[in-house]
Amino acid sequence: MLRLIAAATVEDGVAPLSEHVMLQLRYGGTAGLDLTTATGGHVTGYAHLETEDPGVASGELVVDPAHRGHGAGRSLLAAMAAQAGEQPLRVWAHGDLPAAAALAQAAGLDRVRSLWQMRRSLRDPLPEPSVPADVQMRTFVPGRDDDEWLRLNAAAFAHHPEQGAWTRADLDVRKREEWFDPAGFFLAERDGQLVGFHWTKVHDGTAGEVYVVGVDPAAHGAGLGRALTLTGLRYLRDARNLTEVILYVDESNHAAVRMYEALGFSKAFADVMYGTG
Repeated sequence: MLRLIAAATVEDGVAPLSEHVMLQLRYGGTAGLDLTTATGGHVTGYAHLETEDPGVASGELVVDPAHRGHGAGRSLLAAMAAQAGEQPLRVWAHGDLPAAAALAQAAGLDRVRSLWQMRRSLRDPLPEPSVPADVQMRTFVPGRDDDEWLRLNAAAFAHHPEQGAWTRADLDVRKREEWFDPAGFFLAERDGQLVGFHWTKVHDGTAGEVYVVGVDPAAHGAGLGRALTLTGLRYLRDARNLTEVILYVDESNHAAVRMYEALGFSKAFADVMYGTG
């Protein structure tokens, strides 16, 4: 399966599956259903479908580049729709590629969501973070901060269909990844309570990522999200000696898009969700 995914990544110039699904494959998670197509004993396509979000079935799929154009994608979509039953179906297409759009259109799926990847050079000047006077910054302590961070993450992303639903298991598998480094996981505290965070990530020592930034809804409006973002960006530049940083943000999150554009980010490409219902 990993060979198929690697081949598709090279062919398309973008990873075909999200981090969430890749973690399921690597660590044997129990969430969701795996579907495959095969020819002559060779796996030609793979799909992952989950129905944890009540009333919605969501998934992703990839077809081996050497076996495209022979119906594997259509077969996987049909199998996902059959498994979804009466539930609306949501399918991610990474990179917004024309072939994925054509496949979705042929299957009667509409474009329902867009997740932008934005990029910024770290060679360009970075402002000093303006941290509110009553807020203290520190880094994440594994084992001590886990539960409180999960509480804050759920509050900050209460209306986000993926991020807000993270469990201890979701946090634990990421702590097992080679890229995990608590020195790049920044927490903001007020009166001993977590009110915000910026978790950074480094990709193979070449590019940094604003992995996730969250602020307690009660602390909105004080510039804390901007201060946390800048704190992480300066860490990626100064401590990790990186020259480029990326992030992902929902196209519809206009406030976040405006903030990132003001910090020098621009859209590179998009992941698109197609769906029914």
